[in-house]
Amino acid sequence: PRRIAGGRPAIRSLLYLAGLQASRRDPAFAAFRARLEAAGKRPKQAIIAVARKLLTVLNAMLRDAKDYATANP
Repeated sequence: PRRIAGGRPAIRSLLYLAGLQASRRDPAFAAFRARLEAAGKRPKQAIIAVARKLLTVLNAMLRDAKDYATANP
């Protein structure tokens, strides 16, 4: 397995924790994580994928000036 050493550690750990909580609390992100793990991804890889997806959703929300409830009905 690869290790991540570059970038900003504070942002990286914040995104990891946000991805972890999103995969526990939000049904869409939980289903995404379950699908990745069923496909053979390790749990930490699945959480990182959720974090990246969450970041994409947050950027789209900022771009469109929408809140989470209207962006994801």
